[in-house]
Amino acid sequence: MNKFLIIGLGSMGKRRIRCLKALGFDREIIGFDLRADRREEAQNKYGVKTIAEIEHLNFDEIKAVIVSLPPDKHALGAKVAIDHNKPVFIEASVVLEDVLEIQAYNQANVFVAPSCTLFFHPIIKEIKAIVLSGKYGRVTNFSYHSGQYLPDWHPWEDVKDYYVSNRVTGGAREIVPFELTWITDIIGMPQDIKGVFAKTMDCKADIEDSYAFTLKFKNAIGSMIVDVAARYATRNLVINLENAQIQWRWDEGKMRIYEAASPSWIEYKQPESKPVAGYNVNINENMYVEELQAFLEGIKDRKQYPNTIEGDIAILKLLKAVEDSDGGFDR
Repeated sequence: MNKFLIIGLGSMGKRRIRCLKALGFDREIIGFDLRADRREEAQNKYGVKTIAEIEHLNFDEIKAVIVSLPPDKHALGAKVAIDHNKPVFIEASVVLEDVLEIQAYNQANVFVAPSCTLFFHPIIKEIKAIVLSGKYGRVTNFSYHSGQYLPDWHPWEDVKDYYVSNRVTGGAREIVPFELTWITDIIGMPQDIKGVFAKTMDCKADIEDSYAFTLKFKNAIGSMIVDVAARYATRNLVINLENAQIQWRWDEGKMRIYEAASPSWIEYKQPESKPVAGYNVNINENMYVEELQAFLEGIKDRKQYPNTIEGDIAILKLLKAVEDSDGGFDR
């Protein structure tokens, strides 16, 4: 019982193959996909065994399942794992109803690990340590812009050929909880959240490409813009604390802190990481590897994994609140 089943061999499924190989697993990987071209690519590129059907798989050999399907298909993969009592890692979620379905189905209390990739980004880990240390007092406010251009996500395929062009799983909609997961881990859950979402340009898909919203906390406020209409991939963060300011631009590979008492600037440089061909140069592959390592540790002791399905649901309810404040997703 030492093999990993990856359900879905698209972009993220192939990334999880690379992650497992980086962690020392090679012959222990089995990939499932209905598409023959994806199975063939995984076999040729990574030398892994692939299958076209799950029904005859011997689950006694499976240690854990990784679900790398489109977000609106996560429940299908998760149920396979739950049915066979196997720990399951699930890629970033965006469909609240899908996650609630997984939670309700998991009567056996199988270990379910929802993705929380940015928890493992080296700069974000540093920001969290600084904020939670209390060294500079509490957070007073923050502003954050996460922007990308949707056709740049997968330059090798048309936007309409994968899930980001589906309004329910649209690119911008997906990134809102992707970012909120780590923001709330550091600053806390907001008491109130509201905003707007809209289609602002032709990004080759009939989806809302931009979300803008404000968050109200007990003693702080924040503002966020998440979009897939930015022609230059952007993550710009400013956090004001009582005695300092944190600035981070992901394309600079460093974070700066202004210490009011000094007064002076301190820089924290991000460790170098070689990007995978075809992806933005600022995407740190190591954080995905660390995320799967945390999943493996969670299999032994689920408290070692930093996210839960309850946490995922809470974040997706924030997305719903933003949309509800602007007429609702079904407006």
